Parts: sequence; structure tokens; C-alpha cells
Amino acid sequence: MKAKTLGLSMLLFVAAPGLAFAADKIEYFTFQNAVDAATQSGKLDGTVKFYLAGNTPSGQANVVLSDVEVTRKTNAFGKKDPVTCDWALQSALISLQDEAKQAGANAVIDIVSNYGHEFRDSQRYECHVGFLMSGVMLKAKLAKVQ
Repeated sequence: MKAKTLGLSMLLFVAAPGLAFAADKIEYFTFQNAVDAATQSGKLDGTVKFYLAGNTPSGQANVVLSDVEVTRKTNAFGKKDPVTCDWALQSALISLQDEAKQAGANAVIDIVSNYGHEFRDSQRYECHVGFLMSGVMLKAKLAKVQ
């Protein structure tokens, strides 16, 4: 019995590090798809608009708060990457919407993925996907657009 327990323990000891880091990768997904889905589901109320770096709102944008950062992670175990990444992004956007409202802003501009380095793209965001978790890190500015 002890040999069986010892053998199982050794197997878990050897396999666990590999499982913990399995599927660690960086993925890029369409930003607007997640925004549209969050708006349609009512998670975002539409009063705050979101603009990735490279896209500018029509009208004068007055920055209310610079260098706003948000990080969100979600369970990825057994789930598809686009689903978990969009979920994490939507959670980050909800947080940014709340911060914008508190600051008197109606737009979040110059949004970049900021996972240790800035990823600037006018259409896509960066998501880090692992065996257990998916996550996004964003940096942006809150602005009042007139």
C-alpha cells in the first residue's frame, strides 16, 4: 500500500509542474466582438464608449485621468480560449466603465494591452491563456468627449 501511495505521489510530483504551465500562450482576439457582446447582454450600458489605441472618438476628447490600469483573470479549465478571453476582457471593460463614470468621463481612450509590454492594435487585444486561467491587462485614459 505504501509503495502504491509513494508511486502515485511521485507521478503527481513529476506531472504537476507540466500541467500548471501547459498551454501557456498569448492569443489575440477582436476587441469589438467582446464590446458588442457585453453591450447586448447588458453588462455594459452604452454610456461609456471604448477606443483602442489607433482609434479616435469623433469630437474633442479631454483626458480626465491618465494611466488607468485594470487586470482581470478568469477560469480557463476545459474552456475555449476565445470564450475565456472575451469574458476576462468584458470584466475589465465593466471596471473601466465604472471608473469612467466615477471620474465624469464618457469614453475610455488609447486602450492598450499591457502584459509586461504594451501591445497596440486598433482592432485586437492581447490575452494570456494558461491551463487554468486566462487574463487580460489593459492600460487606458478616461476622457470626456464632446
